[in-house]
Amino acid sequence: MKRFFFLLLSLSLISGYMLADDVKIDKNSCTITKDGKTYKLYGKVKIVDSFEDIKVKIVDCFEDVDIKIVDCFEDSCGKVKIVDCFEDVKIKIVDSFEDVKVKIVDCFEGVK
Repeated sequence: MKRFFFLLLSLSLISGYMLADDVKIDKNSCTITKDGKTYKLYGKVKIVDSFEDIKVKIVDCFEDVDIKIVDCFEDSCGKVKIVDCFEDVKIKIVDSFEDVKVKIVDCFEGVK
């Protein structure tokens, strides 16, 4: 009985955690909303190991967003400049449990 109760409690905590991490991508405004905060899918990005705003998985297919890495004019959807300071959003590159899947492209960047 204790094992059943522990299993039930564990499953409810895990499912509650999964539902709390609600992520929505808005194609019209080119933004991602996570935990009530909205981040642009363009602009200045800092890659970090911890305390990230968004978890990103880099893929070759079935992406959510096509990203073009640029040196300047990162003011439209899908254009990103990698910086060390004064970032718009902090990302962590992960292999699983990502918030968004991106594909690095040379042209036709934007939200799918």
